[in-house]
Amino acid sequence: MAVSFGAHVKRLREVRRLTQEELAERSGLAADTIRRLEHQDFSPSLRTLRKVSKGLGLTVAAMFTSFELEGVPEEIARINGLLAGRSPAELKLVERVLATLFEELDRDSGSEADNK
Repeated sequence: MAVSFGAHVKRLREVRRLTQEELAERSGLAADTIRRLEHQDFSPSLRTLRKVSKGLGLTVAAMFTSFELEGVPEEIARINGLLAGRSPAELKLVERVLATLFEELDRDSGSEADNK
């Protein structure tokens, strides 16, 4: 099922743990504008999209790039939303943390299998 752009904005807002009011304040928009955008009640102008992306800490390009990845499993889309807009240094750190975590998980699942 295709996800609307409004639902995508909502996901990006939620993974950043922002309320509609907080995003509106950060974006310099009215909370009603954020609600209407998330519910697909209007087609936002490029100016509005720039404000929303700034409020989310993203570039407009990053916001649309992450939207193009829709159709992937929900968990991956949420992780992508968390990563969108992060600096290269932050992304390298996240990659190292995940690699370490997965190594540990693999090690734990291997020892659990040995104990059975």
